[in-house]
Amino acid sequence: MNNIRSTLAIVWRIAIRYFRSEDRWAGLGLLAAVIAIQLAQVAIDVMVNAWRNRFYNALQQYDWDAFVRELLIFCALAGVGVVLSVYGLYLNQWLQIRWRRWMTNHYLGRWLDGANHYRMQLRRDAVDNPDQRIAEDVKSFIEQTLGIGVGLIGAVVTLASFVVILWGLSEAAPLHLFGSEVSIPGYLVWGALIYAVIGTALTQWIGAPLVDLNFQRERREADFRFNLVRVRENGEQIALLRGEPAEHERLSARYGAVIANWYAIMSRTKRLVFFTGSYDQAAVIVPHILIAPAYFAKAVPLGGMMQTAEAFGSVQTSLSFFVSAYRTLAEWRAVVARLDGFETSIARAEALAGEARAIDVASSNKRDGIDLAQLLVSLPNGTPLVTAEAFSFKSDAHTLVTGPSGAGKSTLFRAIAGIWPFGRGSIAVPADATLMMLPQRPYFPVGTLRAAITYPGPEESFAADKVRGILSAVGLGRLEPQLEEEAHWNQFLSLGEQQRLAIARALLHAPQYLFLDEATASLDEPAEARLYRLLAESLPDTTIISIGHRSTLQAFHQRNVALAPEGDHFALRLRTTENAAAS
Repeated sequence: MNNIRSTLAIVWRIAIRYFRSEDRWAGLGLLAAVIAIQLAQVAIDVMVNAWRNRFYNALQQYDWDAFVRELLIFCALAGVGVVLSVYGLYLNQWLQIRWRRWMTNHYLGRWLDGANHYRMQLRRDAVDNPDQRIAEDVKSFIEQTLGIGVGLIGAVVTLASFVVILWGLSEAAPLHLFGSEVSIPGYLVWGALIYAVIGTALTQWIGAPLVDLNFQRERREADFRFNLVRVRENGEQIALLRGEPAEHERLSARYGAVIANWYAIMSRTKRLVFFTGSYDQAAVIVPHILIAPAYFAKAVPLGGMMQTAEAFGSVQTSLSFFVSAYRTLAEWRAVVARLDGFETSIARAEALAGEARAIDVASSNKRDGIDLAQLLVSLPNGTPLVTAEAFSFKSDAHTLVTGPSGAGKSTLFRAIAGIWPFGRGSIAVPADATLMMLPQRPYFPVGTLRAAITYPGPEESFAADKVRGILSAVGLGRLEPQLEEEAHWNQFLSLGEQQRLAIARALLHAPQYLFLDEATASLDEPAEARLYRLLAESLPDTTIISIGHRSTLQAFHQRNVALAPEGDHFALRLRTTENAAAS
């Protein structure tokens, strides 16, 4: 019971946001229309139930005129029912797509806001496959929540409507046992209730493991797809290492987990379907068994018997809603748990950035550099990594940061960018200053080459002629004819070409502070020198801060800063005085 209440609380928390959003009036209007149509369909079912009594009595009495009249009435009811079914489905789907669009944008906004997507990966309890949670779980949540919710409303209204009918039929056709009339008020209602309670209890007992099995299914399917994508994106490295057998073994192992889970679902579903199928078939016979003695005692006509059987079936089906929808409910609870886990992970990432012990990155009125004060950059487990008591990256001097591998140079850059929360202290960045970070392996979105260069800005933000000129300047003139061609550029270009393209991006955006994290390490020294001279000439107002291991880089920087060992961590230390020869 606590699990049910917890699930319902989560569903309410997730769903209510949409119906309080800017799209709430459209959503509420569509929801009201869907519910109204569901209620109208119940009304049609009640009228068809009464029609069934009249129709079969007309057959029993050989009344031709009544038979024809009832056929015409049925055609009218059936026509209205078809129209209601069509528009019920249409409006339901309309509501689904509007709700999904809003919910997807909501999750995308929270996931991508302030580097949450990155911080979520830093925790050991990071949620798996956020892409699946946004793309598939949102869709399933909305479909199943509407299906279950509207279906439950229909079941409750159907129950209320047909209980009254069935209670009256119980009085009109009292129970007969062994030729004697037994007075049990509403015995048909009690029969349907007992039958449904037994069926619900047995269904829960048989099908309970399906909730966890469905949760694991989604997770293992997503893991398998993710690893397939990893192989596709890293095909060159795998081929060079002749790693195909190892990848085949890894993928087969992950797919084996999918298969094992699927067999477990199959086994449990077989038992559940065996029971629910038997339960549904028996439900056809039970009302006839209960009403047959009264019929053969001529206490009720054929029409009354048929009406009673249908009314009993409607009541029993309403009471057995849990039984008939159990598999959907199991999948739904798994989807709810996955979305709840996704929201929890986002909330932790947001809290991580706002914790008192996190590094504070704030705007400063100073214009002469980026100031680090009492800064301690640590690992997620709290281990100290880099310290800087009082240091400034001056805006009038390019700075080269050096140090041994693993000293925390890249992590220091991440802290300055505001995406690394672990540690304490403050980083003051000049107000309205623009920063750009270029890592060793740059990222380019799948799309046109022009869009890849102008990222993260729109491709229309820079003239095509300007983009072509910069391509030529960085040594990629051969790509000018492909400017409007769409491709996966991270796979199409070599790492050296990707680094040239990243420099082209920096030249276009002209940030005030440009951080190069070994961003030219895949180029030979002459090519690297040409690009640094190009940056200096084209971006005279940009402060360049580089991480690099080559001694040749010192010629392009006025300051040299080293991460030197200090106890169990590294400290930021000015290695030399200003380099007047730097250009």
